[in-house]
Amino acid sequence: MNPKIFKTLKFFAFLALGILLFWLVYKDQDVDRLKSILKNDVNYWWVLLSLFLGLLSHISRTMRWNLMIEPLGKTPRTLNTFLAVMVGYLMNLVFPRMGELSRCGVLARYEKMSFTQLIGTVVVERIVDVIMLLLLTLLVIVGQFGQVIQFLDNNPEVEEQLDKVTHSPWSILFFILIIALLAFFWKRIMRTGALGKLRSVLKNFSAGLKTLVHMRNKWAFIFHSVFIWLMYYLMLYVIFFSFDFTSQLSPIVGLTAFVLGSYGMVAPVQGGIGAWHFMVVQALMVYGIDKSDGMVFALLAHTSMMGMMILLGLISLLILPFINRTEA
Repeated sequence: MNPKIFKTLKFFAFLALGILLFWLVYKDQDVDRLKSILKNDVNYWWVLLSLFLGLLSHISRTMRWNLMIEPLGKTPRTLNTFLAVMVGYLMNLVFPRMGELSRCGVLARYEKMSFTQLIGTVVVERIVDVIMLLLLTLLVIVGQFGQVIQFLDNNPEVEEQLDKVTHSPWSILFFILIIALLAFFWKRIMRTGALGKLRSVLKNFSAGLKTLVHMRNKWAFIFHSVFIWLMYYLMLYVIFFSFDFTSQLSPIVGLTAFVLGSYGMVAPVQGGIGAWHFMVVQALMVYGIDKSDGMVFALLAHTSMMGMMILLGLISLLILPFINRTEA
C-alpha cells in the first residue's frame, strides 16, 4: 500500500475512534443545559490560570530537553527548542505518537543536529515521564485505595482489559515474536552491507540515551521533571474552581482525576479525545459528582488544553522558518 494512503487511512481511523468514544460519552448530554452552564456558570479566570500553568509546563519541558541535549556538544537556541516542542504537541493531535519524531525533526533541521541522537534523548524523556506517572499512580492508589476499587467496580470493562493485558498468553507470545523477529533481521543485517550504517544509527541513538549519565546539572533535570508534572496536575485542578459543583473537591480528588485522565491520554486517539473525557468523568462520579456535571467539566478542561496546544503549535509552525531565516 502507498505510504501516503496508509498514513491517511491511519489518521482517519484514529480520528473516527476518538469521535466514537466522544459520542458514546456525550450522546445523552443535554446540549442546551451544557451551553447554559458554559455561558453563565463558569469562572473563566481559573481557565486562564490553567492555561498559564500549562504554558509553564511547556517552558519547563523545553529547558529540560536542552539540559539533555547539552552533553551531545550542542547548545540549541531555547526558542527553537520551545517551538519544536509545541510542533510536537500539535503533531500528536494529528497522528498519535508522532509528536516525538516531529519535534526531533524540527530541531535537527534548524539546529543542524543528529536526528537519531535527539530521538535517544526523547526516549529518556519518555522513560522519566512514565516513572513520574507511575509514582503518581502509586500515590493515588495508596491515598485513595477505596475510591480506586470503586472506580474499577463501576467500570468492569477497564478491570477486564487490565487483567487481559497482564495475564493473557497473547502478551507473552507477542514479546517472544518480537524477539524472534529481531534475531531474524539481525542475522540478515549481518550478512549485508547495511551493518555499517546500522552501527552508525545505533551509535547516535546510544549517545542520546547516555545524555542523562553525562548531564552536568542533574538536579535541574530532576527539578524540571517534577515541575512539569506538578504543572500538568495544577492545570487540571484549578479548573475545579471554575464550577460550583467541583470547587469544594480536595487536591487529592484532583490528583485522582488527573492520573486517570493521563491514562486516557495513552489511548491511540488524537489528544485522548473521548477516552480522556470518559476517565475523568468516571473519576468525578466516584466522588459524588453527577455524571452530567462531570461531562461539562471534562469538556471545558480538555477543550481549553487542546485549544492552547493547537494555537501554539500552529504559531510555532508559522514562525519557525521566519525566525531561523532572519537569525541565519
